[in-house]
Amino acid sequence: MTSAEGSKTDVTRLGLFLKSVGYPDRAPDGASAFSLRVDGMEVLAEERDGRIVLSYAVSDDDSLLPTLARYSAGRMLREDAALTWDNGAFLWQDVPADAGQAEMSRVFERFMDSCDWWRERVDALHGGKASADAASESMMIRP
Repeated sequence: MTSAEGSKTDVTRLGLFLKSVGYPDRAPDGASAFSLRVDGMEVLAEERDGRIVLSYAVSDDDSLLPTLARYSAGRMLREDAALTWDNGAFLWQDVPADAGQAEMSRVFERFMDSCDWWRERVDALHGGKASADAASESMMIRP
C-alpha cells in the first residue's frame, strides 16, 4: 500500500465531515467526537451508529423548559433539528456518516441556522436583546 492509499483509509467519517463543512481544524486521530467553535457557539459533532450527530446546548435553565417546548412544536415544521432535554435543553440533528460532502455541508448550515434561532430566543427570554428578525415575527405556529 502506498502512503497515498494509506492516508485515504486513515480519514475517519468525522474527519470527512469536518472537511466537508470547511472547518479549519482536524479531529485527533481515532476521535469519534469533536467540538467545533462556530459564531461563538460550541457544537459537538459525534460519529455514532453510522451517523454524524450534531448537538448544541441551548440552555441549562429548567425554568425555560415550558416556553422552549412551546417553541419546539412550531419549529418541528420548519427544520430538521430537534430540541431535547437532558439536564438542559439541547438541539440536535444528524446526517448519515456516508453522506456526500454537499449533503453534510447543507445539513451543517441548516443546523447552525437553527442554533442561531434558538440562541436568540434564549437570549430574549433572559432579558437580552433579540435580533430585529426575531422582534418582527408576529406569528408562532402552535399545534
